This record gives sequence, structure tokens and C-alpha cells, in this order.
Amino acid sequence: MPGTAQHAHAEDLSPVSPIHTAHLFADLHTDLVGLLRSLSPDDWRAPTVCSGWTVHDVAAHLLGGDLSKVSGLRDRHSSPPPPYPLDDPDALLRFVNQNNATFVHAMRRASPRILTAWIDEIGREIPALFAALDPDAPSHVAVSWAGDTVSPNWFDTAREFTERWHHQQHIRDAVGRPDLNPRYLAPALDTFLRALPHCYRAVTSDAGATLAITLTGPGGGDWVLRYVDATWRLYRGFTTTPTATVSTDSDTAWRLFTKGLPLESARARVRMAGNATLSEPFLHVVSIVG
Repeated sequence: MPGTAQHAHAEDLSPVSPIHTAHLFADLHTDLVGLLRSLSPDDWRAPTVCSGWTVHDVAAHLLGGDLSKVSGLRDRHSSPPPPYPLDDPDALLRFVNQNNATFVHAMRRASPRILTAWIDEIGREIPALFAALDPDAPSHVAVSWAGDTVSPNWFDTAREFTERWHHQQHIRDAVGRPDLNPRYLAPALDTFLRALPHCYRAVTSDAGATLAITLTGPGGGDWVLRYVDATWRLYRGFTTTPTATVSTDSDTAWRLFTKGLPLESARARVRMAGNATLSEPFLHVVSIVG
């Protein structure tokens, strides 16, 4: 019968798979150092979307991340333990923010030239360190925003990639430079979306309820969040019978997931249909700590 083939399958889904990003760090680092070396004194003082932080501060924050990873992975150096238990998300958030603020404040003594040189030197170590890890072995740091208590190395590496990628985007936004190569966007979005099951953990629904997610533009695609055995599971692909749908462009999505859009701005840029109980929480997905 004419037209039967195109409607033969109501959905095409597969469980989300590991995201391998270690090969991207070298080029991402080269992009960052080239950008920083091109900045004017006024550029370094420009405010960013990170509240209270200038371009200099965001660059210092990136240096702090690289220092911690090189110290831990290469030198097996352990940072001092936190002064209080990190037994809930608020405690972890407070500890991370305090650590970040302390380092950024101290680095304000460093000139842009010195900061760039240190970022270049330390950052060159990063690609080989991540590439040497067994992707499936347990990482030293769990991806807490996905609800993990133990994460495989590939996931922690992907998280580290998104951290470096989205903060470099913040610098580029602040100084009016072109966005990074679009090839980075697909793995970044795929990583950020792994927060969905955890962010929906308080949402209950009928078995089989589905939220269909479409991200348009570079790096976009289709995902489905489905309620199975009283838990939410994420899939790649599509369904023609969702309970609810959300759709937005990839640029809006990454800014939303990294707390870079006010709620009302996000609401105006995300199209939602169907059961609002399933679509509304999408506006509150956070794929970072801080």
C-alpha cells in the first residue's frame, strides 16, 4: 500500500552510548590559547555571563581546572579534604563555589600574559592524560549533576570537555568573537543531556510516558526520555507517540543547561507541547556544578 513503509515504525530508539571526547582536547586547547593571545586589555576586563567574573576570571577558572587534573592524574596529588561533609548537593555546590572563587581571586594578581602562558603550559598536558585513561574504568570524580556516585572515565572526561568548551564560549561571547567550531557542539550537547534522568527524578508518571526532545541546528538531534520501571531512561532517536515534546535550537540548549539563560528567556525560546508536567522540568535542567 502506498505510504505504508514510512509509517511502519512508530519509533526508532537506542539507549544512549558512551561519548568519547579525549581526542578533542588538543584542538580545544589550541583554540583557547589562540583566542587569549589575541585579546586586548579591554577584552580581558570585559564582563561575562558568569556573574561577577570578567574574561580574566573565566580564564583563571579554566587554569584552575587544568591544574587540578594534571596534579591528580599525572602526579597523584590529593587536594586537602573539604572542611565539612559533602553529603548533599547544597554542600557540594557551596564547596565547589568557594574553591573556585578563592582560586580566581588569587589569580587576579597575574597579568594576562602570565595567565596565558600558564594556561598554555599546563593545558598541553591534558590531552595525553585523558587519552591514557581506560574509558570504562571508574573515574576519580563522579559526575554529580547526573546523579552518579561512581562514573566511568569516559563520562568524567566528557564532563571536563564540556567545562572547557562552554567557558571558552563564554569568553568568545564577552569579546564578540566567533563561536567555536561546530564539531564540538554535538558531543557537548550529548553530554549535557545525560543530566535529564537525574533532573527528572522527582517527576512520576505512568509507565511508558515519554518526553520527545528535538534540538535543531549544529550538533542537534532527537532524544527520548521514557519512564520505565519507576525511573527515567534516556534514549537516542524518536517516537511518533510522545506524551510531551520540547524543541529548541542547539545554541539555546547549551546555554540553558549551563545556567546561561534566565528562565523567562528560556521559556520564550523552548517550544513545548503535550503534558506540561513532563515538559516544564526541561527548563530547569542543569548540567554543571556551580
